[in-house]
Amino acid sequence: MRIHYMFSDLLYPLVYYIIRYRRKVVRKNLTRSFPEKDRREILRIERRFYRFFCDYFVENVKALTIKKEYLMKRMICEFDEGVQKVFHDGQMQFIYLGHFCNWELIASLQWWVPEDVHCAQLYSRLHNDAMDRIFYKIRSRYGGENINKKDALRRIVTLKRSGRKMLIGFISDQSPKRENIHLWVDFLNQDTPVFTGTERIAKKVDAAICYAHVRRVKRGYYHLTLKLMTENANEYAEHELTRLYMKMLEADIRQDPARWLWTHNRWKRQRTDEPQTSENNQK
Repeated sequence: MRIHYMFSDLLYPLVYYIIRYRRKVVRKNLTRSFPEKDRREILRIERRFYRFFCDYFVENVKALTIKKEYLMKRMICEFDEGVQKVFHDGQMQFIYLGHFCNWELIASLQWWVPEDVHCAQLYSRLHNDAMDRIFYKIRSRYGGENINKKDALRRIVTLKRSGRKMLIGFISDQSPKRENIHLWVDFLNQDTPVFTGTERIAKKVDAAICYAHVRRVKRGYYHLTLKLMTENANEYAEHELTRLYMKMLEADIRQDPARWLWTHNRWKRQRTDEPQTSENNQK
């Protein structure tokens, strides 16, 4: 990785100062998310984010060929007692995660779980064919399954009926399409539309839900802890688990703001653009 990080160091000034990749979006997102921070602090986070963004790129280039024993030193995975109990009981389990730290390496969970647990993650096809092939390969090379997002419920029900022990990841911090907005929450100081599919599908198939708490220990080294949120999603009121996930993710972002994907235009939709239903008006 030493050579890869040398390339990342050379890539940073090109991306940040010359190409200025999505600088306006990142600056706007940071400024609105942290109104309590002055311009100097915002710029410091911004530069740290772009350095990390370049590291993220080279780490995933390496992920195409990295050996198992080497990656398992760089992405340590642990499970709390609740998650281990769910494994033992054989219940299907969903993971709430976000675009935080190097989320692509979380697909290596298949190497950490018990042998009788099959891992999978929802996958949305990327618009660029070349990039789609690369990331599809990264997310499947550890032995996990890529589930097409458009066919998620059908595939998950099929897996449930097969009786297999399953651990399925849902990256749930993107911006939903207008027709898929069912909930708005206060997230990073902004009115934010969120996906509710993880919670809804969990209730349909009686899946437990856990949260992926990730931190960057040092350059190129990450630590993931799966923390059980609930064994019974149906005990929670509608949208309660989604709100809890967003609060947990926000806490992680505030602790280390440079590690979230600020280039994503997360707040491109406004509540005023949506039909004013009683559900949309809930906070």
